[in-house]
This record gives sequence, C-alpha cells and structure tokens, in this order.
Amino acid sequence: MELNLERPGEYLFVRRGDAHSVTVVDHVLTRSFVLARETLIEDWPVADVQAIDEAQLAPIFALQPEVVLLGTGARQRFPAQAIVAAFLQRRVGVEVMDNAAASRTYNVLASEGRHVVAAFILE
Repeated sequence: MELNLERPGEYLFVRRGDAHSVTVVDHVLTRSFVLARETLIEDWPVADVQAIDEAQLAPIFALQPEVVLLGTGARQRFPAQAIVAAFLQRRVGVEVMDNAAASRTYNVLASEGRHVVAAFILE
C-alpha cells in the first residue's frame, strides 16, 4: 500500500489541535484565534469561554458564517446564554466542543466548501 501526504491547497486547514496549541497548515498558534477557509485572525482576545462578550463576536460575524465551531479548550464548556442568543438572532449555527473535536469538525466542513468559522480558545 502506498501512502501519500495530501494537503488541501485551496483553504486553510487544521493539522492538529489541543487545549494549548493548534497548528493551522504549518503555523503553530498558542493564543486564541478565529479561523475560516481563507482567513486567520490571530490573537482573538478571549481567554475564557465565560468571559466572551458580544463585541468579541464581531470578527466572527464579519466572516458571514453558516456555522461557528467554538473550541473551548481541553473540554466542552458552554458560553453564557446571551452569547448563544447572539448567534441565533443572526441565524448562525453554533456548536460548542473541545479544541480537538473542533479541529476535526472544521476540517470536514471546510473540505465540503461550507462557510464554517472556528473560534479556538487556547489555555
């Protein structure tokens, strides 16, 4: 059996992700960030899911996603109800999961050409 490394060239993808770092293509990120197929917003100023406010969601909504994956570190932790409501009011789906699951799910949705945005909170 022949194994070949194939890297998608037409969009940004996650090579690996955990609570402390995420590798996007070959770039290791150690601070919270926002990722879309063609956009990487580094240094997203969020350190804790409970501290997210609507102003911090502005760069996410500016990307006009269909769905947002919120990676909350080593484990799944839900934001305040007002934050979930902000997504619902804009008719944007939001899924909350740990960073490893958000990495895998982002890659699947991005490979399908979906308008997905992943926001990763790194500890």
